[in-house]
Amino acid sequence: MIGSRIAAVGHYQPAKVLTNEDLAGLVDTSDEWIRSRVGIRTRHIAGPDEPVDELAAHAAAKALAAAGLTPADIDLVLVATSTAVDRSPNTAARVANRIGVPRAATMDLNVVCAGFTHALATADHAVRAGGASRALVIGADKMSDVTDWSDRTTCVLVGDGAGAAVVEAADESAIGPVLWGSVPEMGNAVRIEGTPPRFAQEGQSVYRWATTQLPPIARRACERAGLEPADLAAVVLHQANLRIIEPLAEKIGAVNAVVARDVTESGNTSAASIPLALSKLVEQGAIATGDPVLLFGFGGNLSYAGQVVRCP
Repeated sequence: MIGSRIAAVGHYQPAKVLTNEDLAGLVDTSDEWIRSRVGIRTRHIAGPDEPVDELAAHAAAKALAAAGLTPADIDLVLVATSTAVDRSPNTAARVANRIGVPRAATMDLNVVCAGFTHALATADHAVRAGGASRALVIGADKMSDVTDWSDRTTCVLVGDGAGAAVVEAADESAIGPVLWGSVPEMGNAVRIEGTPPRFAQEGQSVYRWATTQLPPIARRACERAGLEPADLAAVVLHQANLRIIEPLAEKIGAVNAVVARDVTESGNTSAASIPLALSKLVEQGAIATGDPVLLFGFGGNLSYAGQVVRCP
């Protein structure tokens, strides 16, 4: 059976930075209140003329350049997003058009915060089955579009951005088997719904679920890859809240791993958070080519998906 690997990654964030002090001028909050509860210091916010497909296209172009490929080398474009304004054309088709990818299959996946790891698994399956040779896998969200900026329980959490990976065929697979699932009866714990759509969540329920139910699931993802958690060089969890990330990483048992903490700079960027954080670790040289890295997304729909990959 053919294998697959991540050839390169890239990320993009809008230029505008919104600090905790800026938010204190909008709602009843403070830098101390935000940092003590979620660990976030800043977040990037896209302007009204920066749609989510533009964020995604910037990240995709960077990943392609890092891989030494051209848009014509891509035959599958997958975009994980839950904040696209329009139903059709889908975001993937608009990204393909923006960067000049010809004739590729284009699909959006909406699994909210677990979207990128679902999309990565889908690309891995497509490549190993022979349905694609090279895929662009993108997580992109413009959470500022679905945020009530008068609600201090949610507006302090969110940011905008995109991250991308190029997945290609390989002699041996460097993308481990996915472990994915959901808790449908708790799906309302994280929501983007209504007209206009607004992000809302039951914070305490999500916190308890993530810190108690997810560690054994993440360890099983390591088992599927034939690794012990202590073998991991890095852990990149969905960047939801530092108070979730740190206990979860500890309970997984990844005692030797670099733990991505990009949430402090970027906030919760939903489907973008994992590829964004991974790309930054690669860019910073915090992990080396071939290092085993656990990617684990969780949240919206109370869905989860994780796999161990080899660092590009």
